[in-house]
Formats: sequence, C-alpha cells, structure tokens
Amino acid sequence: MTCKRRFRRRSPTSRTGLSDAKARRPEMTEKASDMSEAPAPRKRKAKQVPPPRASLWRVGLKWLGRGLGAVAALYAPPINFYQLGEVWRLGGIDKDWVSYEEIAPVMGRSAVAAEDANFCNHWGFDMAAIRAAIEAGSNRGASTISQQVVKNVFLWHGRSWMRKAMEAVLTPVVELVWSKERILEVYLNVAEFDEGVFGVQAAAQHHFGVDAKDLTPLQAARLAAVLPDPQARSASEPTSFVRSRTRAIISGAETIEADGRSACFEG
Repeated sequence: MTCKRRFRRRSPTSRTGLSDAKARRPEMTEKASDMSEAPAPRKRKAKQVPPPRASLWRVGLKWLGRGLGAVAALYAPPINFYQLGEVWRLGGIDKDWVSYEEIAPVMGRSAVAAEDANFCNHWGFDMAAIRAAIEAGSNRGASTISQQVVKNVFLWHGRSWMRKAMEAVLTPVVELVWSKERILEVYLNVAEFDEGVFGVQAAAQHHFGVDAKDLTPLQAARLAAVLPDPQARSASEPTSFVRSRTRAIISGAETIEADGRSACFEG
C-alpha cells in the first residue's frame, strides 16, 4: 500500500507577513519601553501677578516731601518763586531778613491774632477753622500761618489741586522739623506788606521809618491788618477798613497773650 503525502505550498505573502510581524515585535517593545521611561509632563506654575505700582505722581510727592523737609530743617531759601516773579515784573524788590530776636514781640502776636489765632494749638491745619470756612462757603480763614509759609517759601501762588496737595504734604513736615518760633520768624520775613516790599524789617522802614524791633502795638497791628492783600491796603495810609481791622488785631494780640496762646513762640 502506498501512502501519499500531500504538501501544501505556502504562499509568499503569508511567509512574509509572519516575518514582518516578528520583525515588528521588538520595535513595538522598544516603543512601549520608551513610553514607560518618558518623564511625566511638568505642571505649569501659576502666573504671579505683580503688585500694583505706585503712580509717579504719588512717588514724586513723597520724595519731594522728603527732600524739601530735609532742606527746611536747615534753612529757608533766600528768595522764593513769587519774589522772583516780582523782581522780573517790578525790576527789583525791597527785602531785609532779620532774626526773631530783632522783631518786636508785639509784631508776632499781631500777626498770629490777624491770621491764625490758634497757631500754638494745631499741628499745621486748624480743623475748626476749615470746618467753619466750609460751612460759610469760603476758604478764607482756613489757611494757617504754617500753610502760608509752605506756600510762600517752597511752592508758588495760585489755586490748583496740585499745589494744594503738595502744601498738605509739606505742612506737617515743616511743623515737625521747625519750631513754632522758627515758622513765625520765616513767615514775618517772607510776607509781602506792600507792592515789592517783603519782610517785616523792610515794611517797618518803608511805612514808619523804624526798625522791626522798635514797632509799637499800633504800628504792628497796622502791618498785620494789610495781610493778606497788601497791594490793595496800606499800613501808612489806612482806610476805614484797615483802621477797624487794626483795632480788632490790637485786642486779639492782647487776648492771646493773656490766655497763653502766644506761649509757643514767646519764651
């Protein structure tokens, strides 16, 4: 009996497919190992928002206050912006600086009685006077001697929010570094008492022909009465208004001496 064996011929495609599959296995294994070894993606950090920066206006005011405060601690400028403007307009001004010891004490009391009766009781701002001025619908009477010194010495004349803001910053600085006597001394030396006449010494000579230390109570009150409008009022040729204001100032000067409100600038 003869046994016949049957052989099936394998197609070339199937043989190639097998070999291709075997060839792809190590490649897939390598890819899988690469995927397992790949590092996990990093988490993104939350973006930090920088703090808001101070405006240049505020920074400028802060450093201006520091700088002028340091200057104010030592001296007052020999001339201010308003005086420079008057020199340009008039061709010259009359001014003569004297120390507080060279000014009659009654002149200091008269100026305080006329412009800032609570000068010794506040730190640069008279809040009661400010409230009263607001209720009356006026800003006259709310400005203290300290504020006027800051405006006259370090700033400029004119009504603007910028100047008012700078004045509000600098006034406490001046109150901190200067004594009340020093503030009053500077005030009396930079105040205008007639057109182009600055300071109590020049004013005393101009109006009465005497030195500031020799002023009488009447003369001192007359000089204080022309403030704050010296170009429209005269101490040597007083109107009825100036005479009436002079009497009120003489009385006020006596009052603040009696009740102790002049103690901060009179040793």
